[in-house]
Amino acid sequence: MIFENSLTTIASIEVAAEELQPFLAGKIFIKGDAQYDLARSVWNGMIDKKPAIIVECRNSNDVILAVKFAGKHNLIVSVKCGGHNVAGNAVCNDGLMIDLSLMKEIEVDAENKKVRAQGGVLWQELDKATQVHALATTGGTVSDTGIAGLTLGGGMGYLMGKHGLSCDNLVSAEIVTASGELLKADKDNNADLFWAIRGGGGNFGIVTLFEFNLHPVGPTIFGGLILYPMDQAKEMLQFYRDNVRDTSDEIISYAGFLVTPDGLPVTFILPTWLGPLEQAEKELGKLRSFGTPIVDLVAETPYTQLQSLFDSATPTGMRRYWKSGYFTEISDELLDIFIRNVATRPSPYSPVLFFHIRGAAARVPLEETAFVHRCDQWDIDIISQWTEAEDDELNIGWTRSFWKEIEPFSKGVYVNHLDSDDNERVKNAYGVNYEKLRQIKRKYDPSNFFRLNNNILPS
Repeated sequence: MIFENSLTTIASIEVAAEELQPFLAGKIFIKGDAQYDLARSVWNGMIDKKPAIIVECRNSNDVILAVKFAGKHNLIVSVKCGGHNVAGNAVCNDGLMIDLSLMKEIEVDAENKKVRAQGGVLWQELDKATQVHALATTGGTVSDTGIAGLTLGGGMGYLMGKHGLSCDNLVSAEIVTASGELLKADKDNNADLFWAIRGGGGNFGIVTLFEFNLHPVGPTIFGGLILYPMDQAKEMLQFYRDNVRDTSDEIISYAGFLVTPDGLPVTFILPTWLGPLEQAEKELGKLRSFGTPIVDLVAETPYTQLQSLFDSATPTGMRRYWKSGYFTEISDELLDIFIRNVATRPSPYSPVLFFHIRGAAARVPLEETAFVHRCDQWDIDIISQWTEAEDDELNIGWTRSFWKEIEPFSKGVYVNHLDSDDNERVKNAYGVNYEKLRQIKRKYDPSNFFRLNNNILPS
């Protein structure tokens, strides 16, 4: 081991940083450095943690060195890739933050429909590279989300009905374990680890390289928002609920509540057709037939524009708190609860979203990946967003009260949507796969070195 001292015996953090820096391709930041505050910032503006050391990695070797350094000096570790997790697990207090956000290499193999991308890549960057070839893999619904966190937790997106989740499209990965070893994980190498990282989150190591299957997509698809006034909300959502399940895998549709930029509360449906464009009008005709919308924006649009549709509504730096769960049915009683609570939301920036999981994503056997929630259902999210710290209590209180009313209707939770006070729900995110994940955690991380995450305790 190249490092001789522990932080309990060396003179200062500065000395520790000087000890590590010569071996790195990247840079180290400590408190007081000009780039320190920018490096520790993440999507959720409520997160204000201060690492002792930030290692800005440029390659897998930097990640290995950072992991070994943290282990030698008994430092708690956090891992930042896209930094989009609402709980703020990418940043730690007084420990070592391993930052992959500058690891941006992307290699597209259009002939074999594969893409390899480093752990710091965002979905907008991956989509830009693959759409040159009219190819894509299932990504998120906000384009500045990192490919790492989304994929490791499962990965819901517009393509999941036709092509499965992000983790279903993962072919292989390179991962740095708690011991500082770089392993390849695929169906033939460390197959148990490959199983675990397809839904098990960041519990098993730091993935520095992802390889995905690609599919013909775009560059133009057919979809968009249809907005309705709130006095049509219940009837519209009943219509949506009753008609979206009996459709082709080429159709994906989300719904929910938001407030328009000019301050008008609305309910919406977002239908998308991913098949041949000449069939789009016919295939989406029924979902566009309800009532009298305020506006119907469904049209031919670039796939990358669909991927960034919610970006302006979810900017980096807003204060955030949310609750989420899976719902196999949307009953009339549940709709009444939603409409009543949405009417009292304290912030106009807070949407409530219904993400429909169906098709290919719902047909994968429960035991095939760590991601276990394989049925036709909705992931429903109360996404509270506001701007001022003095409004924290009001918005958090509203969200908790709302969630308390709808929680009895829920069945499980998406691990990527757990907030910082949801630790008791982690087991609920994995269901029957939880004990197997604990065994694999014990094999690859017996000391729970990677614990700043939606944590799975080693068995």
